[in-house]
Amino acid sequence: MIILLHTSKTMREAPPADGWSFGGRLGTPALLKRAEELVAAVRDMSVEQIVSAMKVSAPLAGKTVGTFAAWTARGTMPAAETFLGDIYSGLRAAAFSAEDREYASGHLRILSGLYGVLRPFDGISPYRLELGYKLPHLGSLYSFWGSDVAAQLPSTGPIVNLAANEYSKVVLPFVEAARVVTPRFLTVEPVSGEPKFVAVHAKIARGAFARWLVMSRGGAAVKDFAELGYALDPALGSDREPCFVCTEFGGKGLSVRLT
Repeated sequence: MIILLHTSKTMREAPPADGWSFGGRLGTPALLKRAEELVAAVRDMSVEQIVSAMKVSAPLAGKTVGTFAAWTARGTMPAAETFLGDIYSGLRAAAFSAEDREYASGHLRILSGLYGVLRPFDGISPYRLELGYKLPHLGSLYSFWGSDVAAQLPSTGPIVNLAANEYSKVVLPFVEAARVVTPRFLTVEPVSGEPKFVAVHAKIARGAFARWLVMSRGGAAVKDFAELGYALDPALGSDREPCFVCTEFGGKGLSVRLT
């Protein structure tokens, strides 16, 4: 089984106060040489070009210039503990046991605009480069990566797709559709009683789902997910797109956006 997540826009710029929980040797990203090509391309961009390509403010573009100037190929930060945001609040990689980390390293993959694909404890450097960007002289990052990312995944076996559409598009065209299971997560709206998509809930749920699969060593049936108050609703999904619904979201303490 391969479990797909995607990166977050926000990253740590330094180790947490209590240090990294991962004390082992960091891995090397599989597509590091191609990442270096992208870094070189971004370093050639002006602040104005970054504003246009990344749709960010001039101050953030200026910060991005500094981030890429400081980027090094020898990353010192474990990927799964470096990305911040709701998905990674649900994943809680810093709480993994040594056995969890070993399983995650073999089965969890993080899709990235810069690195293409990462194992959770590959060493990375801070950056800002979403997969949906188009860069001067290079064009679409989907074209840049082509089938290279998918080629890093096993050619057989199930793929549990917990990545956003923007990221999963770099993999799904190159793998058999029958291999892919893409869970959806809905929350019952209190007034109408109808299940609705709530972005922050769904992001935390994606991370929690990945964590649950890691904890079960991939042995759990996807339909049995019952974390954070979710339960499968067969009427709203299918085998390839199972739908999980919660009445009371149980992950509020996992995100700074929820109190």
